[in-house]
Amino acid sequence: MDFERLDVWKRSARLSADLYVALRGLRDFGFRDQITRSGLSVPSNIAEGMARPTSKDRIKFLYVAKGSCAELRTQILIGMEIEYIDKSTGQIWTRETREISAMLAGLIKRQPEYD
Repeated sequence: MDFERLDVWKRSARLSADLYVALRGLRDFGFRDQITRSGLSVPSNIAEGMARPTSKDRIKFLYVAKGSCAELRTQILIGMEIEYIDKSTGQIWTRETREISAMLAGLIKRQPEYD
C-alpha cells in the first residue's frame, strides 16, 4: 500500500509540520531539535515500513513509529509543563499522538502473519 494514502501517515505528517512551524522561534535549540526529531520520526518510519517487502519488516518500523509517538507525547507534556508549549495547543497535540498511536496499533494488527 502506498503510505501517502494512509490516514495515519497524513495525520502524523501534519503534526510534524505543525511542530516545526509552532516551535521555529523557540531558542532552546536542544528541546526544539529533540521534539521536532521525534515528530518527524513518526511519519518517516510509517513510510519506511510500508515500503518494506515483508510484514515482519513493516511491523518493525510501525512499532518504531509508535515508540516515537510516545516519545513525542512525553516531550509535548514536558513542553507544556515548562511553558514552551501553550496548554491548549499541547492538549490538541497530546490527543493527536494518542489517536495516531491507536491507529498504528490497528495498522500493525492488520499486517498479514506471512507474506
